[in-house]
Amino acid sequence: MFDDSFEAVFTHATIGIIVSDEQGRIVSSNRHARALFGYREDEMDAISIDALVPDSVVGRHAQLRASFNANPSVRAMGHGRDLYAKRQDGSVFPAEISLSYFYRDNALLAVAYIIDITAKKDVEQTLLEQKSRIEQLNAELEQKVIDRTHALMATLHQLEQSKDELAKALAAERELGELKSRFVSMASHEFRTPLSAILSSASLIEKYPAGDQQDKRLRHIHRIKSSVNHLNNILEEFLSVGRLEEGRVAATWSWVNVPELIEEVITDLQDMLKAGQSIKTQIDCLEPVLSDPSLLRKILVNLLSNAIKYSGENQTVNVTAQRQESDFQLTIRDEGIGISTDDQKHLFERFFRAKNAINLAGTGLGLHIVAKYLELLGGTIELTSQLGKGTTVTLTFPHENNSAH
Repeated sequence: MFDDSFEAVFTHATIGIIVSDEQGRIVSSNRHARALFGYREDEMDAISIDALVPDSVVGRHAQLRASFNANPSVRAMGHGRDLYAKRQDGSVFPAEISLSYFYRDNALLAVAYIIDITAKKDVEQTLLEQKSRIEQLNAELEQKVIDRTHALMATLHQLEQSKDELAKALAAERELGELKSRFVSMASHEFRTPLSAILSSASLIEKYPAGDQQDKRLRHIHRIKSSVNHLNNILEEFLSVGRLEEGRVAATWSWVNVPELIEEVITDLQDMLKAGQSIKTQIDCLEPVLSDPSLLRKILVNLLSNAIKYSGENQTVNVTAQRQESDFQLTIRDEGIGISTDDQKHLFERFFRAKNAINLAGTGLGLHIVAKYLELLGGTIELTSQLGKGTTVTLTFPHENNSAH
């Protein structure tokens, strides 16, 4: 088929070369081709090229051969598809195949160049598996990073919460320390004065044994009673704060005769009035209101006591009560020492005493307790004051909240 100069190239080529005619009969093959397919020379030259094609594509291969015969060209086979060739024992191997052609005696001969790419495919498969493994490892690493990031963020969030909780705890501890300091300061002052009065009056009573000295004894007995009542009031305020903050106080609703309640409270406070002091009332609340009479009484006692205590001699305390369509209002107005604007911001805090009231008896709990009682009654408090010109306190109780009970 070839002259001597090309025979050695054909025979010893390191790729498989097979020449076939238009009918697909193999007319020549080189040594490497026979080794690839497992044929002896006399065996391979007696078979059709179709014998080297996997059974699954034999029919398709016949069509491709007919197409090549009609339009021969130099090209690679497969066009991106994986190609396989079949050995004599029926096994297959991946192959790269390219085609060429030439004419001999006007007869078309096709030349197939075949390379076994099993090793290449093994490498590609290994690379694919390694790539897949790397992608899997990357995905696992990314997930671990995400998980660790989430865990870190959760830890940071917990630390931030712990920091906030610690700050709140420290603030609460600081506030508790301040409250304890205020309490000790207030208690030492408020208890010392009445106890001293009781002790001195008790001692002085001993000095008036005669029957005609009864008026002097009664004066000191009255002083003792007043001091004991003062101590009882202080203790009651302490107990009230404790019960309120523990949630052990609840409103008990009933219909209240407001004019009668106000007159009873004023009568109870007559002994507190200073020389020339008076309490005037203006009541426009003839119909009963729904409230807690006990809590309402305590609120009135507290506010009227403050008005009397912080007013001077010959001054008037005014009490007005008015029932409207949507609410019920109580107002206590005095002409006393008043409260500074700065102090008004802290009036409802525990143990707070206004600067101009430090030397007057008081625990600093009264308005704090009033505000808590008002919450239970669904009411609000509004306070206006000016130094040296008195204070006005207005309480408002919505009917809607009361009727709900």
